[in-house]
Amino acid sequence: MKIYLTAIIKSKEEYQAEVLEVLRNMVKETRKEEACELYNLHQGIEDKNQFIFYEIWKDADGLSQHNEQPYIQAFGALIDEKLQEKPQIYTTHII
Repeated sequence: MKIYLTAIIKSKEEYQAEVLEVLRNMVKETRKEEACELYNLHQGIEDKNQFIFYEIWKDADGLSQHNEQPYIQAFGALIDEKLQEKPQIYTTHII
């Protein structure tokens, strides 16, 4: 069953450029993954420190494999120091 995922990320202002660089690399690398059907990154218009991923995965196994990739782990290393808060992640199915 497909997994639809939305992730909301808020960078600290002083780290915005660095966080954005890591997020853009995630897009580039993730779109190569076989289980990835859609992986789009958005940036807030009013709040440039807000980033939103909208993702579609073929299945839960593909999403699990994605979360183990080195570029995802590199993002995880930023969370405590360079983000305002822990990312909000919502996994859903179409109803």
